[in-house]
Amino acid sequence: MFGVSFAVLKTLVKRIGVDHDLARALWETGNFDARNLAMKVAEPARMTSGELDRWARGTRMRMVRGYVAMLAAESPLAAAKAAEWLAAPSGPERCAAWGVVGQMAGRDAETPDPWFGERLAEIERSIHAAPDAERDAMNAAVIAIGGRSAALRKSALAAAKRIGKVVVDHGDTACRTPDAGEYIEKTWARAKAKGFDSPSAQERERESPRIRC
Repeated sequence: MFGVSFAVLKTLVKRIGVDHDLARALWETGNFDARNLAMKVAEPARMTSGELDRWARGTRMRMVRGYVAMLAAESPLAAAKAAEWLAAPSGPERCAAWGVVGQMAGRDAETPDPWFGERLAEIERSIHAAPDAERDAMNAAVIAIGGRSAALRKSALAAAKRIGKVVVDHGDTACRTPDAGEYIEKTWARAKAKGFDSPSAQERERESPRIRC
């Protein structure tokens, strides 16, 4: 990596816009900063299933894997990739899958609530036995699902209470694992203060986090 700041990346994204061919070339460099830029200028509709698989498996960096999940969630393959990656025995695909679930909860208005309820049940069954990175992604998915609708808020809060404290080793960083229940309530308070029916409704009005963050 070169250590390019996100402020510089933001300037480049504004200059480039969407350029999927450039995104593919940037990804192939293997450079961390180039790959971050690649995921910001890629066109989700042009991402193939195989390409998403390669990108999900092609990095150990949680942040990069999170961006791949955002790309998948914005593509027509979102639900299919979530199901496929969740069926993987372990590894980066499963982490990316929970990222897709969380992004869909926040931004996909079409997927029915029961689908997310099933994902909540799966998280509740397996989160404490999952590896660190996957556990972190699962916890984030609980929060996102809890912001989708009033019914899922209730379900996610109940699941978070049963799950209890989620411990994730973030290494030598200042990162902390948020308490899902507390965070869900905070997102609802912020959304309501802004006049939105739900955190998900607020998120759909914003620029994709893949580009804004």
